[in-house]
Amino acid sequence: MESVLVDRKDGYAILTLNDPDRRNVFTLDMSARLVAALDELEDDESISSVIITGAGKGFCSGGHLDELLANPGHDGLRKVYAGFIRMSESRLATIAAVNGAAVGAGMNAVLCCDLVVAAESAKFDSRFLQIGIGPGGGHTWRLRNKTDLQTVKAMVLFSQVLDGERAAEVGLAWTCVPDGKLLATAEAIAAKAASAPRELLMRTKDTIHRTQTIADGAAAVDNELDTQVWSMGERAFTEMVAGLRARMAGK
Repeated sequence: MESVLVDRKDGYAILTLNDPDRRNVFTLDMSARLVAALDELEDDESISSVIITGAGKGFCSGGHLDELLANPGHDGLRKVYAGFIRMSESRLATIAAVNGAAVGAGMNAVLCCDLVVAAESAKFDSRFLQIGIGPGGGHTWRLRNKTDLQTVKAMVLFSQVLDGERAAEVGLAWTCVPDGKLLATAEAIAAKAASAPRELLMRTKDTIHRTQTIADGAAAVDNELDTQVWSMGERAFTEMVAGLRARMAGK
C-alpha cells in the first residue's frame, strides 16, 4: 500500500496520506514519499498547486511513536520532519484539507501549508506535552505564524484542542466547511491558483515570504518590483489584459 497517493488534476494535484486504519500516522516512509511526490510535482509544469489531505476519517494522527523511540536523536527526528518541511519550502501553492484529527506532527503538516481548509469534524491537537515530548519540527514557530500568542499557549501549554470552526475563528484555518464539501472547496481554491501563470504564482509566493523580514513600505515596494516588471514583459500579461478588455467591451 502506497503511504502517499498522488492524484493529478487540471493544474493541481491531491496528495493523500494513506494509512486510514492507523489514522494516517506519520511514518518515515510517508515522510520520504511526501518529499519525492513534491519533487515530482514541482518538476511537472502542468501543476501549480497542491492539496494535502488524509484518507478515511482522520488527517494525521501524529508521528509513529515506535519509529521515534528507535531514532530519538537529531538525525532521526530530521528524517521524520523532512516531508512537511519540504511542503513548507515548496514553491507551489499548498492547501491542507483537514478531515478529522491533525495531531502533533500531523498538525505540523497543516501548519506548513499556505492555506488551510477545515472540515467541521476537524480537530487541531498539539498534544506533544501530553505524551511527554517537547514540540518539534518548528511547531511553536509555525503555529505562532498562523495565529496569536495566546492561542499558541492554549494549544501547546494547556493542551486545548480546536475544532474546525474555532480554528477558522483564530486564523489557524482560512475557512471551515461541512465535511461533505471539504475536498470540493479545497479543489475550487486550488484551481483558482492554477488559473494564474505558474511562474508568476511561484515568484509571487517567494515575494510574500520575503515580506516577513521587511519593516517598511518603501522596502516592500522594492521587494515587489522585480517580479512585477518581469511579469509585465511576459506574454501571459499581454494576453490576459487583452482578454479583460474584450470582456469589458462586451458588457
